[in-house]
Amino acid sequence: MEIFELDYPHHVTIDRTGEYSLAIGFFDGLHKGHQQVIGHAVQKAAELGVRSAVMTFNPHPSHLFGDGKDKVGYITPYEEKVKVLDGLGVDVLFIVRFDWELASLSPKQFIDIFIKGLHVKHVTAGFDFTFGSKGVGTMEQMSLLSDGSYGTTVIEKVEDENEKISSTRIRSLLAAGNVEKTAQLLGRPFRTSGEVIHGEKRGRLLGFPTANIEADDETILPKNGVYAVMFTVETKTYFGVCNIGIKPTFKHPEEIKPLIEVHVLDYEGDLYGQLVLVDWIAHIRDEQKFSSVDELIRQIGRDKETARTILEKLVE
Repeated sequence: MEIFELDYPHHVTIDRTGEYSLAIGFFDGLHKGHQQVIGHAVQKAAELGVRSAVMTFNPHPSHLFGDGKDKVGYITPYEEKVKVLDGLGVDVLFIVRFDWELASLSPKQFIDIFIKGLHVKHVTAGFDFTFGSKGVGTMEQMSLLSDGSYGTTVIEKVEDENEKISSTRIRSLLAAGNVEKTAQLLGRPFRTSGEVIHGEKRGRLLGFPTANIEADDETILPKNGVYAVMFTVETKTYFGVCNIGIKPTFKHPEEIKPLIEVHVLDYEGDLYGQLVLVDWIAHIRDEQKFSSVDELIRQIGRDKETARTILEKLVE
């Protein structure tokens, strides 16, 4: 998959010729609703004999319009988004920098530059996609302003249990620790990537050594608690039990930045400095404070066996 970064008004052309069937949207999460939009664009590309493309925006609009406190955490950060799109058969990814200059374009200006200017022959988007200054552009306008140079398709609302599948819904599920339902809406487990860093090594002293993972600050994380996870390092995947939280048995309650610690089952070796993937499979229990270290050790042992049971059923 080719990737082009576009920055209005300076860099909005690409060093190649061609025509495209384009899926357009922010696509955070790349959930089943997004996959319908992108899948249609890929199918339309085959019908028209052109290349399939996705246009997305970076950063999230909340980073521009919010007051700093309302920034939305990413469900799929950049690297993960690229991997998923490549797996969906997309030929080209356009990443458009979202800033005040882009946000001030009229719908017609946006179309002239980013649709007609890129030789798009078909545009596919969700029913609620908007563009242009203050989001006044709609897919109806996208069609009316085409002058016959491209076609359009609107993908209607995709639902699960009579409720719209949306990035907002997925964020709410993660905030509640419901990684199982999140995976159902994504069509794959929710994933966190990060580097293994040095921690306090308290897990090793307890008999359960853990990999301490530093995730991107802009990536959303599930609710604090204990989870069964799949842990991937290099090309190998292992069972794991993960605690995300503040270690209430040891920490002061005012220390609120969550830590991700994974006890990797059946693994021996040095993970420090490695880039790893954590796929969140099932919530085991909420985070809790124990009255003694011995009580904590017993509970970790139970969590480990619970995780193993869950994950063994997954791979049967």
